[in-house]
Amino acid sequence: MDYERLWAPWRLEYMAGGEHEAANAARNAAGDPRQFLVDADPECFLCRNVAQYEDSPAADRAHRVVHHSAHTVTALNIYPYNNGHLLIAPRQHKSRLSELTDEQQLEIQQRIAVATDLLEQGMKADGFNIGLNLGRAAGAGLPGHLHWHVVPRWHGDSNFMPTLAGVRVIPQSLDALWQWLSTELA
Repeated sequence: MDYERLWAPWRLEYMAGGEHEAANAARNAAGDPRQFLVDADPECFLCRNVAQYEDSPAADRAHRVVHHSAHTVTALNIYPYNNGHLLIAPRQHKSRLSELTDEQQLEIQQRIAVATDLLEQGMKADGFNIGLNLGRAAGAGLPGHLHWHVVPRWHGDSNFMPTLAGVRVIPQSLDALWQWLSTELA
């Protein structure tokens, strides 16, 4: 019997629950930040995404950040559920919805709207799962820094792989996706 092999090497680390090699590689590639925001957690990958670096474009690429705005940062999920999976977070390290200002709440919703429009047009997404896991009990892998998941979906994208093998196939490299999104959102 001839089998096809589907490779998604970045998923093994996540599934095994080990150290985050991809995050550590991004940290090493970006170097040390010159300055963190006030109340930032230096161990939080989202706080590192918004810190100031000597070479900001290189740091953004290493951290997979595709857009910065006044109150938010948009980055690729390095362990995506689907191609185009984005994280949209407030720039400040906040863990509760009640800590967000009206301006931050509005901008988060606006960035979600921009992201869905772009992914719908550019990647021909048929729909989206958009959500926030609030607290570790709700599934938040990073409970200290709020972040919304924007996951593009396509008709028929649920197939036998997740059901039989617990595997999703992501058809595009994170680097190629970063290049396209950072250009489109610039």
